[in-house]
Amino acid sequence: MAVYSGPLQSLIDELGRLPGIGPKSAQRITFHLLKVPKEDALRLAEAVIAVKERITLCTRCFNVAEGGLCAICLDDSRESTSICVVEDPRDVAAMEKTRLYRGRYHVLQGALNPIEGIGPEQLRIGELLGRLEPEGIEEVVLGMNPNLEGEATAMHLARALKPLGLRVTRLASGLPVGGDLEYADELTLGRALVGRREVDA
Repeated sequence: MAVYSGPLQSLIDELGRLPGIGPKSAQRITFHLLKVPKEDALRLAEAVIAVKERITLCTRCFNVAEGGLCAICLDDSRESTSICVVEDPRDVAAMEKTRLYRGRYHVLQGALNPIEGIGPEQLRIGELLGRLEPEGIEEVVLGMNPNLEGEATAMHLARALKPLGLRVTRLASGLPVGGDLEYADELTLGRALVGRREVDA
């Protein structure tokens, strides 16, 4: 049952729909926004609108982009023969923080999860396979999250990639099983990247 009415309750309801924001947090944020100067609240609103209007997916790697290609795909200094496959654009950001990987990326936009109806067709696997030969890729680094869905996705990709004669590697141990790349610290993620290993399909 709604305690407040009008725009106040609408804002609480909308904030409560965000991941990780419960009803109490939504209410706390709403009342915080009431207290701040109008300019601060408008700046937040404008930032949300700008993201929705200007940010898209990169047409090559499916990372976030402002325009056709993302900044990494536009960077000619990147190593062009290596591609790191990750589940989510946030994983690209986590990998970049290590400053150890200088190749390119491919974002699957998820992981295999048959219970939720996510199979290979729902992921950007076909687009990945279509990039390999034209871009002269020699190594594919599998950077899936170390959980059940990530492992299933990595094994599916390893089986698809091995017959192509590419070097297929996986991030090494150091990442906790059941964790997500975006929450790993730079040192742990960096060690996992340096110690990546061949994948047996």
